[in-house]
Amino acid sequence: MYRAAHPEIPVTVLRNEFNQGYGGNQKVGYTFAIRERFDFVAMLHGDGQYAPEELPKLVEPLREGIADAVFGSRMIRPLEALKGRMPLYKFFGNRILTALQNLMLGTEFSEFHSGYRVYTVDALKRIAFPLNTNVFHFDTEIIIQLLHADLRIRELPIPTYYGDEICRVNGIKYAKDVLVVTAQSVFHDAGLLYQRRFDSISEQENAHYDLKLGYTSSHQLALDTVPERASVMDIGAGPGGLACELLKKDCRVAVVDQFPMREVLNPNVKVFTQDLDQEPAFSVADYEYLLLLDVIEHLKSPERFLTRLRSQFDYSTKTLVLTTPNIAFVVQRAMLALGQFNYGKAGILDQTHTRLFTFRSLRRLLVDHGFRIREIRGVPAPFPKVFGDGLVGRFALALNRFLIALSPSLFAYQIFVVADTTPNVDFVLHDAKRRSALRDERANPAVARNVSSR
Repeated sequence: MYRAAHPEIPVTVLRNEFNQGYGGNQKVGYTFAIRERFDFVAMLHGDGQYAPEELPKLVEPLREGIADAVFGSRMIRPLEALKGRMPLYKFFGNRILTALQNLMLGTEFSEFHSGYRVYTVDALKRIAFPLNTNVFHFDTEIIIQLLHADLRIRELPIPTYYGDEICRVNGIKYAKDVLVVTAQSVFHDAGLLYQRRFDSISEQENAHYDLKLGYTSSHQLALDTVPERASVMDIGAGPGGLACELLKKDCRVAVVDQFPMREVLNPNVKVFTQDLDQEPAFSVADYEYLLLLDVIEHLKSPERFLTRLRSQFDYSTKTLVLTTPNIAFVVQRAMLALGQFNYGKAGILDQTHTRLFTFRSLRRLLVDHGFRIREIRGVPAPFPKVFGDGLVGRFALALNRFLIALSPSLFAYQIFVVADTTPNVDFVLHDAKRRSALRDERANPAVARNVSSR
């Protein structure tokens, strides 16, 4: 009717034959905007509670290029929401839910539940919104997706007007759904429960793990194990973040990785580009410490790799520092009990992992390949990376460490090993023959010279 009454305005009305739900309708609209190459998309609840006149103000930050999404917020000036007759139960429900979500996600939004939003189409292209729910917590999922894609969200105050309209949202179910999806995001960030919809479209497949320092983590434990001025080879070094930390300890460092380094770490750092599933083209002879941090789970055959590595060892003992995920971690056990075994882009079930270990199977692998284990311990999940370095992150880390003390195989997120190297039987046999020949020569030089002349 509006289009017929205003033919001068180019309006396209899309009517779905079947009800797509609150989130499903947004998916259709956003996909249409992307296909038709619009610049911005506005989402406005049709219940009359939000003022359409505010739209130019909300669009302005997008025009200026200082935001990727703008939310109209009723809670920046909370008293105005109450003046607009916002029911008390909605007011306090909004505040409580938002506070919980801010705590879980480490954000500072005034509200997560606005029905007045404007997005750039470029931002929508970078998130997997078609994977979201079709019901009301779609709005929370899209906020989390924007956060994961490092897109800029800005809030602006708006007035609100509540009348006699009927609310068809089940508040209890909505609150539960919002908290569940927020918790899923937290577990996704921790690498505990992969959620494909939270991956940015632009993320690279071969992204390296972030360096985790300043708390009990595989990287920090490895860094603490290596003494100052040691000689270290970091095998599977990624972009070289840990190597940079080792240089600060005056260590002599070499790095090995299958991907070329983007930049030279230091003129004194030897860099080897090597596919570890192939015969090694590098020598470990000149290094006291060998780091294999989150490497063996990526290899097609860890056994073949360790056999090849051991062939370079002699009687001079080297120290191997190795970490790998613990597939028997309680979260994986629980998910398997529920029929879930989902690979993702990070965490224990990273899509690039080909072999996974428990404490027992890793110990057996290393012992079978001649390593003498000095220390094997559990590493907690990287909660400070997820929750931040505040009270929540530190408490979660401390709790995980306490549980690891009770049962490492059940509560350790990763396995950390320090082991000594030993030579293989070929080296021992060759060395024994060489030493026997030397003893014979010293005992009877004439016989030895005759034997050698023949």
